[in-house]
Amino acid sequence: MAATAVIKDLAQVNADLQAQKERIETVDYKMITFSLAGKDYGVDIMNVKEIAKADKFTFVPNAASFVRGVYNLRGDIIPVIDLRTFFHLPRDRKSDGQENMLILRINDQVYGTIVDKIDKVVGVNRETIQPPHPIFGDINIKYISGVVEKSGELYVILDVIRIFGQKEESKDKERGKVSSTGDFFVPPPSDVLEHKDSATDSTIGFLKEGLAALKRFTVSPLNENWMRRRFAEWSATRTNADLQFRNAADATDFLANFFSPYTGTFWDDDYAMEVKSILPKISSNSIQVWHIGCGKGYETFSFACILKSRYPDAQIKIWANDNDIMAISQAPNMTFGLEEVPEYCRPFMVKGKSGYSFNQVIKDSIVFEYHDVLHDNPLPTLDMILVRDTLSFFTEQDQDRLIASFAEKLKDHGLVILGKNEGLPGGNWGSVSSELVSAFTAGV
Repeated sequence: MAATAVIKDLAQVNADLQAQKERIETVDYKMITFSLAGKDYGVDIMNVKEIAKADKFTFVPNAASFVRGVYNLRGDIIPVIDLRTFFHLPRDRKSDGQENMLILRINDQVYGTIVDKIDKVVGVNRETIQPPHPIFGDINIKYISGVVEKSGELYVILDVIRIFGQKEESKDKERGKVSSTGDFFVPPPSDVLEHKDSATDSTIGFLKEGLAALKRFTVSPLNENWMRRRFAEWSATRTNADLQFRNAADATDFLANFFSPYTGTFWDDDYAMEVKSILPKISSNSIQVWHIGCGKGYETFSFACILKSRYPDAQIKIWANDNDIMAISQAPNMTFGLEEVPEYCRPFMVKGKSGYSFNQVIKDSIVFEYHDVLHDNPLPTLDMILVRDTLSFFTEQDQDRLIASFAEKLKDHGLVILGKNEGLPGGNWGSVSSELVSAFTAGV
């Protein structure tokens, strides 16, 4: 009787072991495995959209430190998170080549996550996944959903919903801060850029960020119309994958048609006549002008000759400012060959030993000064401000400050000449633009 009982017990044990073996061998959970800092991790394959390699990310100013940037994934703009930085792991790998990325879909958002190495798909039985314990990883336990052993390898399974998921109570928290639940919320592209209407708006938004980061160019109401037109041209000649800037050269190419005719050079005769045609009638014998961003002085001399031609009896004074000390130090003493100077300037030229220079009347009308216009500008009441293609390279806040100062310094119906693709926002400015010149009057 006892022997029979023992045999039955052994049979039950064998049955239990066989059932346990079958459960272990039954695969009902698959994960993509990868390595970080020498340890193996896994992510539920249901959250993995695809894997990719990339080395061109667009920087996003003021984003959290773990946000490497954004990436154009076949037309979809996605934020890219560096998991090493997110988990405060040491950076002992090179990052100057292509990065390994897991593209994750969390709810309705897609994210790129940079890892050291993507390994393989591993299938396990859910019952074999053990609760997390701090000894199984170098990362915070709250981001671990479990640990599992497979073929002698131990995998730490990340809870990507916990990492990237947005809790309702954290929606109004500051970006990149820890919410009341302790979870990090990585803002989706539409929130980062504040462009939520369409994919086009998101793409334009990231181009704006790229221009700011790579060229210090700020898209604002000052130049928004140009930005829309330029994007239409840009997108018409490129695939979705090529819309984003890969480097500074792309941003330079994008800005190529922004600048006004003859920026940084003498204005030619036709353009000079366009400028002259918009100059107002001024009864005063004293004309005060502020030229912001005068560079080496070519445009300042051009404008001085136009003003003297338009107002021959007036005393003209131009305060020409620039923060490039090398350029502005050369401006007062430049000499030229007569053939280098446009026709309308030649009546104001004198010949010297080393070539032609502007006569004393023109030279005396200009004060070249090294100056940062964001500092105090102790100028008299002005008749005109020349600021072509310059305001767009200030932040929007500084643009607003400078435009407000223009309104204060200009006389009623004083003139502001901007770049061809710039315009003054607001209802206190009247446009007097021609085909090639963008100009506005104050106090309208």
